[in-house]
Amino acid sequence: MTNRSLLFLLLSFFSFSLQAQLILITEEEGTEPLEGVTLLSDDPKAFAVTNLYGKADISAFKGSSLIQIRSLGYESMNISYSELEQGKFKIRLKATHLQLDEVVISASRWKQNTSNIASSISTIKPRDIQLQNPQTAADMLTLSGKVFVQKSQQGGGSPMIRGFATNRLLYSVDGVRMNTAIFRGGNIQNVINIDPFTLEKTEVLFGPSSVSYGSDAIGGVMSFQTYEPQFSLEEKSLVKGSVSSRYSSANNEVSGHIDLNIGFKKWALYSSFSNWNFGDLRQGSHGPDDYIKDYHVERRNDQEVLIRQGDELLQVPSAYSQTNLLQKVRFKPNEKWDLNYTFNYSETTPYGRYDRHNRVRDSLPRYAEWDYGPQKWMMNLISIEHESGAIIFDEMALKIALQNFQESRISRNLFDDERDIREEEVDAYSINIDFNKSIGANHTLFYGVEYVLNDVSSGGRIENINTMVERAGPSRYPDAQWSSAAIFLSEEYKFNEKLNLLGGLRYNYYRLEADFKDNIAFYPFPFTETQLENEAVTASLGAVYRPIDKWVLRTNAGTAFRAPNVDDIGKVFDSEPGAVLVPNPDLEAEYAYNLDLGVAKVFGDLLKIEATAFYTLLENAMVRRDYRLNGLDSIVYDGELSQVQAIQNAAEANVYGVQFGFELQFLKNLKLSTDLNYQVGEEETDDGVVSPSRHAAPLFGVSRLTFEKKRTRVQFYVEFQDEFKADELAISERSKTEIYAQDDAGKSYAPSWYTFNLKAQHSFSPHFSLSTGIENIADIRYRPYSSGISAPGRNFFVSLTAKI
Repeated sequence: MTNRSLLFLLLSFFSFSLQAQLILITEEEGTEPLEGVTLLSDDPKAFAVTNLYGKADISAFKGSSLIQIRSLGYESMNISYSELEQGKFKIRLKATHLQLDEVVISASRWKQNTSNIASSISTIKPRDIQLQNPQTAADMLTLSGKVFVQKSQQGGGSPMIRGFATNRLLYSVDGVRMNTAIFRGGNIQNVINIDPFTLEKTEVLFGPSSVSYGSDAIGGVMSFQTYEPQFSLEEKSLVKGSVSSRYSSANNEVSGHIDLNIGFKKWALYSSFSNWNFGDLRQGSHGPDDYIKDYHVERRNDQEVLIRQGDELLQVPSAYSQTNLLQKVRFKPNEKWDLNYTFNYSETTPYGRYDRHNRVRDSLPRYAEWDYGPQKWMMNLISIEHESGAIIFDEMALKIALQNFQESRISRNLFDDERDIREEEVDAYSINIDFNKSIGANHTLFYGVEYVLNDVSSGGRIENINTMVERAGPSRYPDAQWSSAAIFLSEEYKFNEKLNLLGGLRYNYYRLEADFKDNIAFYPFPFTETQLENEAVTASLGAVYRPIDKWVLRTNAGTAFRAPNVDDIGKVFDSEPGAVLVPNPDLEAEYAYNLDLGVAKVFGDLLKIEATAFYTLLENAMVRRDYRLNGLDSIVYDGELSQVQAIQNAAEANVYGVQFGFELQFLKNLKLSTDLNYQVGEEETDDGVVSPSRHAAPLFGVSRLTFEKKRTRVQFYVEFQDEFKADELAISERSKTEIYAQDDAGKSYAPSWYTFNLKAQHSFSPHFSLSTGIENIADIRYRPYSSGISAPGRNFFVSLTAKI
């Protein structure tokens, strides 16, 4: 190839093929531009979102016979490119508050209209966050009204969805799985690493989703999508940004956020910085006295001192701080290619695990210290999207990610001079290649491959707090590598205008290698290493039927799996004389089988009702059982003949329930909405006893009355949870007197509760807004089910935002 030919090809690649064609979308009443309106076309494949000025480049839509235009709070519109051309590329949308459709990406990892998806999906958008002002991403998830969040400490939040939690849920950030090989069965708090200020959209997909996401996607998927840098659509550059600050009284929160978007024709950058400072959390004044701990331990003059608090409602220690950084760089050389680089970083200060500080022994606090060390998360992501008329695909998306996770646990018994420190680090590498291809007018294929590698390092040390001399100590996990490789395929078939059929299949191979050599000095195991490898196949089949425009019926049947991870294998460190836990190289994946039935109906412009019933059966659940090692059922461990046990696929669990919601538009500016969630679960414990499921929360929900007019929104809402009596608690929960209230018989139970809350937001101009509110107006003292720390008492907050 000549130099001139090469130069010509490069210039062709890095140039716009045509002058951009802009569309302007405004409100029907007035000329207010609408930001965030989505435009979607299947033929040709194209997607666009309007910017701050209500404009979007729709050059790629030319020739489309059907462009779907969607925006929350406005009537959807289907229109052709030629009709837009006749209207001089200006659209005015009519306000409405009852919708069945919107564009989501969590189902297939491609942008789709919910009218084509069999799974139930709930979305949380920036306007919800701006009104509600959640302090963390865990708090933000509760805005859906369908996700229950447990907390063991203020710096935490472990979502529960349809009776599943922790390593049976999947977390995704910008399409990259956040789950690691040390996600445990107990409660986790990794979700707080995500910055709510930077989220363009959050989608919660309910039910098994392993076909698209692989291991762990049993109860559902939480897909967090950060802001995408915006290009300039004009000759001049686009510069926009915002500065926000917030104060909350219940924990003396002082938070700040700043972001900046700089856009040119082909390049765009988005930068964000957020910082939170949370003081000790004050609980409410009216509720169970069992939740009050009016003391904490301090070390003064080399002595442990029990401090009686002046305010018995303060939960000490619970204070912490957090900092988040986000940098994104986007390059779009032409309409066919879109390249992005993302850098995400989050770090907390150490924070106390409050539920452990509630434990007592001999009428004294058991621990002088029990803290999580700084929790750090870093993600580097390169993503490339390409549109092509190739035979094998229309669109391709490549994501290459490197994540680093660091966490630690620091504990010391009261009056003990030695502090136990356990530190974990995970390097998570992943590569995903996704494709889609339309075959004729009715068939769309989604397929791809995925590879994930987790490199786990774990260490332990014991530190003398007087001399600061350290010695080696046992680690929480073995050093290990966990890997997964998969290929998957799904199809969407438009049977006719009313019926969509969907199906998918995934093959997954996984492998785990663990090295226990560093812990032989502390645990005299008869082994030094182990490995396991296996495979899993999952499938899904669903249908969406729309007899009329405002009536939708959905059904979805699917399987999901959870592959054994390092936390499962690492349970060997629970060994003690009398019972020794050994690795099981034949351990297989847990399997879930699920059936959903859903219905949604809009009655005029007055009422929307939706309900979904579900049933999930979990088989091959991993539990501890008696085992044989080299033919022996007992071996000598730590000088004592001990029963051999191993984690085995020997249990079952099942969950069923209903999710119900409605929206009632009283008047043009006044709406009432309610979400209810009812779930019942049973699971086998390690000893084979059938118990209520630990992660099936009591009946919970939220009702909201919202007034909205022009630049003002006011919302009064009630959050609530039903009671779990003593015999309704999971067996493993009944002995946890430090986190539950006690009934008249002295047994643990989870009381019912409800809170009244009032929020308001007003935009004084397009550049300045104020949000304020009172949460828990009645100052109720309560704990969400299974939580080890009480929720905030009466909380006043104020937030100011300035935009350029």
